[in-house]
Amino acid sequence: MSEQREFIPLNIAVLTVSDSRTEEDDRSGQSLVQRLTEAGHALAGKAIVPDNIYIIRATVSQWIADTKIHVVLATGGTGVTGRDGTPEAILPLLDKEIEGFGEIFRMLSYDEIRTSALQSRAVAGVANATYIFCLPGSPGACATGWDKVIREQLDNRTVPCNLAMLIPRLTEN
Repeated sequence: MSEQREFIPLNIAVLTVSDSRTEEDDRSGQSLVQRLTEAGHALAGKAIVPDNIYIIRATVSQWIADTKIHVVLATGGTGVTGRDGTPEAILPLLDKEIEGFGEIFRMLSYDEIRTSALQSRAVAGVANATYIFCLPGSPGACATGWDKVIREQLDNRTVPCNLAMLIPRLTEN
């Protein structure tokens, strides 16, 4: 990181996709909220929704329509079971997919959980000038995603480049 730039806090919403979690036991969502606020960003919204692609899509659509929200972090629903539908909910909303996110996330996860990493369908992209990152639902996966990829990319001081510094340019034609 470079100390020559001043940190610019972003407004970040956190979505937990789960049929069973509540605010009291949502360890993954709580972990992301703690990490983003400790990094100096602002929590712009938080919700827990069931594994239903239409409810997921509706919630994220409201957030990406809000010009004050820069980033959506979603946790849960990225596996391969019948109820896992977060990628199917999010991918149609994206203007651009950031393919490298899922690749890097799975590479880092492989170091931690070996071949179980292939079960993750972590995805990221840009929708209406808002970054969206979809992580698996475990606290460990959220820690890996935030600590090893997302945190630096949402810090405008990260060199040589980062996603945060591109926010003003996301609406270019």
